[in-house]
Amino acid sequence: MEVSYTYIVRCSDGTYYTGWTNSLEKRIRVHNSGRGAKYTRSRRPVELVYFETFGNKAEAMRREAAIKKLDRSQKESLVEKMGLEKETGRVYGQGQ
Repeated sequence: MEVSYTYIVRCSDGTYYTGWTNSLEKRIRVHNSGRGAKYTRSRRPVELVYFETFGNKAEAMRREAAIKKLDRSQKESLVEKMGLEKETGRVYGQGQ
């Protein structure tokens, strides 16, 4: 079983980007290298601020779609609950 993730990154301009991946650390590196999503290319660096773990790609993609429908305050609420430690540069959260 391959684990998939839905994630939110905070871009350098303060906006949020939501996506899904099967490798969080690799995906954040790709975003920050400028080879990630078109949206994040001009908004680097990005910082992982939220993620959820799923048992398959379909579940992660459904959650991505649901999060993208949330307004900013609802996304901020999710981010606040996650409480990732940005100072260490390590990924924290569910399943870790």
